[in-house]
Amino acid sequence: MTVTVRSFAKINLGLRIGAARADGFHELLTVYQTIGLHDVIRVSVGRGAGIEIQCADPRVPLDESNTCFRIVEKAMVALRARGRVVIEIEKRLPVQGGLGGASANAVAALLGLERALGKSLSAAERLGIAADVGSDLPLFLVGGTVLGVGRGEQVYPLEDLTTIPCVVVTPEVGVSTAKAFAEWDRMQGLKPGSLGEADAALKGRSSTKPDSELTVRAGSDRMDELGRGLSAWLSERYSSAPSGFVRGGRAENPLLWLVRAGIENDFERVVFPEYPELSGGKSALLRAGAKYASLSGSGSALYGLFASRAAAARAAVRLRKLGWAAAATATLTRRAYWRRVIS
Repeated sequence: MTVTVRSFAKINLGLRIGAARADGFHELLTVYQTIGLHDVIRVSVGRGAGIEIQCADPRVPLDESNTCFRIVEKAMVALRARGRVVIEIEKRLPVQGGLGGASANAVAALLGLERALGKSLSAAERLGIAADVGSDLPLFLVGGTVLGVGRGEQVYPLEDLTTIPCVVVTPEVGVSTAKAFAEWDRMQGLKPGSLGEADAALKGRSSTKPDSELTVRAGSDRMDELGRGLSAWLSERYSSAPSGFVRGGRAENPLLWLVRAGIENDFERVVFPEYPELSGGKSALLRAGAKYASLSGSGSALYGLFASRAAAARAAVRLRKLGWAAAATATLTRRAYWRRVIS
């Protein structure tokens, strides 16, 4: 039996980088949002043993460094299952694109494995395994609009934001998240391997937090600033939304308050100087009519939010004529995400 799972991408609606942590990671504060672009993952389990990764894209590793391999390896142990697992990855999303492609692939492989085996992990077990494999895997076990804190792995479902059309631009350049963090530390005056002031007090303490705790440990002033902005943004009334996004006297989407809230992605400060073409991509989205545009994660993908599907479609055509790889899509609510994940 082969199980087919759609592996949906995410964008970051604002991303604030906090202090370097004692464990080598950084504190993060972001809102993840799943979107309609996706890869396709096919999982089958047969006789024998081992894990095989298949993918036509030469940039995708086929060994134990692949996130799909690692999550399936852990899940097989947790499920006390045996057999040879074959995972076929049909790549449609960019590699190192900031859309969470590899992480989404891993979660899709986990869901497909459970379906193929006819066995299920508990929600807590899934989240634990996902967080152990990578920081942004857990968001794909929630879907929709998701608050991410800690190193990004501590996720909390937010009230879903109404679907909004968007255009995703995927430049050919790949951005290394590790190098982007290193450049951020250099810009902040930190030496490699050093701790920020806020993290000095964390040394020797456990990095785990109760599931109910939503505060960011030892948050810097910059983290607090974004936290206040996010809180105001998420609690605004529809009636106060900017003009141009209101139909029939009522605003349809709080995402569009990003413009006023000033929610930005810190990675732009280090990635754009290194890759000027990405800054150009953001400008191109705005010139094409995006009401808000941003780098997603550490890049290289960029996205723009549009007032209508027609506007997004026109913008994608315009951008492709200018030489950009652009696709019109839309954000996915949690319900839509889970309805479409399993074929």
